Amino acid sequence: MFRRRRQSIQYKTPEQIAKMRAAGLVVAEVHQAMRDNAKPGVSTAELDRVAEEVIRSCGAVPSFKGYDIGFGPYPASICSSVNEQVVHAIPSEKAVLAEGDMVSVDVGAILDGWHGDAAITIEIGQVAPELTALREACEASMWAGIRAAATAKRLGGISNAVERAVEAAGDYGIVTGFGGHGIGTEMHQDPHILNYGPANDGPKLRAGMALAIEPMITLGAPDTAELDDAWTIVTDDGSVAAHTEHTIALCGDGVWVLTAPDGGVEQLGELAASVARDQ
Repeated sequence: MFRRRRQSIQYKTPEQIAKMRAAGLVVAEVHQAMRDNAKPGVSTAELDRVAEEVIRSCGAVPSFKGYDIGFGPYPASICSSVNEQVVHAIPSEKAVLAEGDMVSVDVGAILDGWHGDAAITIEIGQVAPELTALREACEASMWAGIRAAATAKRLGGISNAVERAVEAAGDYGIVTGFGGHGIGTEMHQDPHILNYGPANDGPKLRAGMALAIEPMITLGAPDTAELDDAWTIVTDDGSVAAHTEHTIALCGDGVWVLTAPDGGVEQLGELAASVARDQ
């Protein structure tokens, strides 16, 4: 019989969460720059240069650049995953966006020692209606998970809400090998957050938790493969994927979406923490 490793969750003070908000706003600024610049004919390497310029102009540093999980440092400031690429794709001069593509841009920034992390999926020009539906389903599932964070008793409530939202939206694959995570003075912390599972699983949700809610879904099967670069994850069946993410903080009276410019107020309403509503 093996004992499960006890999770070590970092709980933040209101002052520390405010510092994470500052890092989150840097990430939000990068995402706006990505929306402005992701056009047909633009390479993902160009997007990476724009992102790094924005991050450093804000006095922050990229979370991703130099990040090493055992097989060498990540070489860029964003992950730019196009079409069947799910996550962790390395920007390249050869990866030139074309009309009808979808690109998921994941970005992290460190400011004053605290991390912000978020991802968006961007349509390039006119895309097929099923791709718009995929993107919208992924975004809706993320917000379902964030809303659940305000009311659920345990972490599994977030995972279950994401799963139910995806299932309600259509016949999509929920990527199983990857998910959300705790975040704070490190980009990846406990707990790991699945995008599926029972609502009563996992640690209790408590004020002071900072979490990255991060669904990844596909137009086909959920199975994935890793490319030879040891980073890029693609769908096994070549179907298009979407990826969205926000960093949130659990406050005593609701949720603060640290990487959303409005703090999540438009989507969450009264479930948003008062500090977000008072901005």
